[in-house]
Amino acid sequence: MIRFLMKGLLRDRSRSFFPIVVGATGVALTVLMQAWMNGVFNNFLDASARFQTGHLKITTRGYTEEANQMPTDLSLLGLDSLCQSLKTDFPDIAWYPRISFGGLLDIPDGNGETRAQAPAFGMGIQLLGEYRAETERLGLTRALVRGRLPREPGEILISDGFAQRLGVEPGDIATLISSTLYGSMAFYNFRISGTVHFGITAMDRGAILGDVGDLQSALDMADGAAEVLGFYRDDRFSLERAARDAAAFNARQGGDTFDLIMRPLQTQSGLSDMIAMVRSALSMMIFIFIFIMFLVLWNAGLMGSIRRYGEFGVRLAIGETHGAIYRSLLAESLAVGVVASVVGTAVGLTFAYYLETTGIDLSFIMRRASMMIDPVMRAKINLTSFWIGWFPGVVATVLGSAVSGLTIFKRQTAQLFKELEV
Repeated sequence: MIRFLMKGLLRDRSRSFFPIVVGATGVALTVLMQAWMNGVFNNFLDASARFQTGHLKITTRGYTEEANQMPTDLSLLGLDSLCQSLKTDFPDIAWYPRISFGGLLDIPDGNGETRAQAPAFGMGIQLLGEYRAETERLGLTRALVRGRLPREPGEILISDGFAQRLGVEPGDIATLISSTLYGSMAFYNFRISGTVHFGITAMDRGAILGDVGDLQSALDMADGAAEVLGFYRDDRFSLERAARDAAAFNARQGGDTFDLIMRPLQTQSGLSDMIAMVRSALSMMIFIFIFIMFLVLWNAGLMGSIRRYGEFGVRLAIGETHGAIYRSLLAESLAVGVVASVVGTAVGLTFAYYLETTGIDLSFIMRRASMMIDPVMRAKINLTSFWIGWFPGVVATVLGSAVSGLTIFKRQTAQLFKELEV
């Protein structure tokens, strides 16, 4: 009987080829969509981590509550001792101090009078000396448009669009007007060493990048920083891992304004809501695909049952039970579902890999975007991509056959001889 069924599957295209094509198409779309959504999600998380949140971030509690205002007066002090303590307690995490600040960038003319002025925001990062991790993390070498990266104290980078708007060139002097750690006005002259283009609208509108040591001097913040960002050395970030490390650190801290607090990436900038939304969207996508394929395969199963009405009758006439026929139908659908899942997963992963390596440039629709996100969207294949297609591929196929196969039990043995005579 098994041999008979296998021959039937191989010879009858309506029972094998077309269900496999339909199932494989649904599986491929499911795998591709999962990888694409995962890539977009990781793109956003990666950009946020590199430019804003880190995998983990340490600030004072007061700074956290007013982070959108970049409150320099609530920055943390004792930076050197804090970094040494963090290296001991969290050796698997690399820690980097940063200073986020806002202010005005004033461009003087030949007489020292204001020629151009515009609001700006910026970051003080480790640009000079032996530290190159931050330069690589932000992709400054690739982003450089004109000039060069800072080599000496007192040099800054500004976004290329911002430089064009102000009419400045590499080598020009710019004055930063901001506020110090103690609330007084800060005026500090920098030399523009180069301009950069990040491809991230929020950064390209008016960003300044300087060495953290220069910003400490400019903002009267000796041995201090606005925040300390942590990045896992193995780049294996997970929500659970970050939450555990943050909880371990916060358990030793107090609750005053200037006490420290560590926050994982998912608790910053409203990312927890976005993570929940993406997970819900992915679950809904899988459910919709399973439901649609269930309807399609159910209809295909009904049509196939009508075509095989005579076959079922003959098998009943020679003594096979209704249950045995029904189970064989489910076995056929399971075999078709497995083949469709394997083929569909392979096809979906192929397209997903192409989108992961090449990406799609969506900068033309993101020119006004204010989010930290790379306009080149890429898919991202993970372990889930290899098994997620089996839900619509196998489950929907078997469910469709299970429902359509119920017609087998409606066959009446008393009618068989009349049908066979015809």
